[in-house]
Amino acid sequence: MVTETHKVFNQPEPLENYNAYTSDRVLHHWLQVFGGNWGEEALTQYGHRVGHDLLDAGFQANKYKPEFHSHDRFGHRIDLVEYHPAYHQLMQAAIEAGHHALPWVSSKPGAHVVRAAIEYLHTQADAGSGCPLTMTFASIPALRHQPEIAEDWIPRITVNTYDPRNIPFDQKNGVTIGMAMTEKQGGSDVRANTTQARPVGVSGPGQEYLITGHKWFCSAPMCDAFLMLAYTGNGLSCFLLPRWKPDGSKNNFYIQRLKNKLGNVSNASSEMEYWDAHAWMIGPEGRGINTILEMVAMTRFDCMVGSSAQMRLAVAQALHHTAGRSAFGKPLHQQPLMQNVLADLALEAEAALAISMRIARALDHADDDSEQALVRIGTALGKYWICKRTVQHSYEAMESIGAVAMIEDNVLARLYRDAPVNAIWEGSGNIQCLDVIRVMKKDPVCFEGLLEQLEPAAQAANELRSLIDQVIKPLASSQDNLEYQARTLVESLALAWQAAMLIEYGDGRVADLFVCSRLSRHPGSMYGTLPAGSDCAYVIERARPDISAD
Repeated sequence: MVTETHKVFNQPEPLENYNAYTSDRVLHHWLQVFGGNWGEEALTQYGHRVGHDLLDAGFQANKYKPEFHSHDRFGHRIDLVEYHPAYHQLMQAAIEAGHHALPWVSSKPGAHVVRAAIEYLHTQADAGSGCPLTMTFASIPALRHQPEIAEDWIPRITVNTYDPRNIPFDQKNGVTIGMAMTEKQGGSDVRANTTQARPVGVSGPGQEYLITGHKWFCSAPMCDAFLMLAYTGNGLSCFLLPRWKPDGSKNNFYIQRLKNKLGNVSNASSEMEYWDAHAWMIGPEGRGINTILEMVAMTRFDCMVGSSAQMRLAVAQALHHTAGRSAFGKPLHQQPLMQNVLADLALEAEAALAISMRIARALDHADDDSEQALVRIGTALGKYWICKRTVQHSYEAMESIGAVAMIEDNVLARLYRDAPVNAIWEGSGNIQCLDVIRVMKKDPVCFEGLLEQLEPAAQAANELRSLIDQVIKPLASSQDNLEYQARTLVESLALAWQAAMLIEYGDGRVADLFVCSRLSRHPGSMYGTLPAGSDCAYVIERARPDISAD
């Protein structure tokens, strides 16, 4: 019996079985600009996996959600989250590639840049598994505040071995670290937390404490330990709370439920309660926020990289699809209006990657005060701007593909749901803006240093000079309304910084179009409003995935 009524034609092949690294000319450029070219062999290998087996694993890990089991069949409390094997495949591949630890174990210049490229590739296979990878990576600076604890934990954190067994950390080959900060009543205002910590014996840094309280949002609850905040008699302090006690018994923390999230589905997020749970104090008592912010700074950087990667994936999918589909007599990606949209999306993605890799380079220069000043202000700027822009960006890429992008077996549907996560996680947009203002007031050299870094490009572009002199500097000096106007200031700074990076380090035609479309005039509220005469075809070809390069 014949069931087909027609032949399928004018439908592109899916973007699969390709190399996510070698096909990406833009990533090549920025990796080399900021000193990460020595990682090309490893990135080529990982890019192949991202475009092949890890691509499929990402679909499977998001299709089969993590499952929570509070008790075993005999009635024992186990607080166990089970994942689909594809999730473990993603975690193992990323850890073996150094996603979680490369800069902490490699002395090569550019290690942060190479590691950022690994994250950038991995996110295109699955964003959810990036959460525990990021927290594990980011835990190192905070743990170093307590050398005797770090001595036991860091060697197991930084080893390139994934060990998902639910056993005490000292019996494992490799461990992962999570974070639990926010509570129901406070959210980002962690000073409103109520969780308490009391010493078992002697109090102070490195000592044992018992934690009682709750955390409203604990991501990746199967990690081997969690950095968290709790109050002692001397204020809010930072603690490392392990899954198992030192005597080998289960620690007294209890998963209440898993969050039923819109996106970030492959990763479990939970509500937790603690009843005299064992923990060690990390860093000075009463200085917990400062200690854990060492971790938060790195996770915010990863939000920049992760959202930049989501933009790249959206652009790659949109360009690949429209190049393989005709409409109104010629390929869709050659239609003038569609070219305007696609080139605009590609511009946004490259500008996001440029400042993300610039922060990675700054992280590689920990002994340079000016570079660390850039990290302090630039991370908040990038976290705010890139993560917010990703949401509209992913939707516009979806629309350029059409209704097929709404179907669940198309990665764009998942990408659209995942897009808001990084904008909300680790401090929403307002928190980032307030952080920028705080840095400007407490450490004005950071703001002045950023302006100095913009100066070479400003001398070459009148539009950038005007933005700095007529918008940014007046806003920054208006102390009475600074908080009220914080978003205007931060967005102007972000655009100026992106323009400067493209001018100084990027492709000339891309930089000219970015300046012309973002700085010369107020950009349209939607993508696809590039000015007449823009060389859209060049930008599209630069960004289009070269699927033959594997």
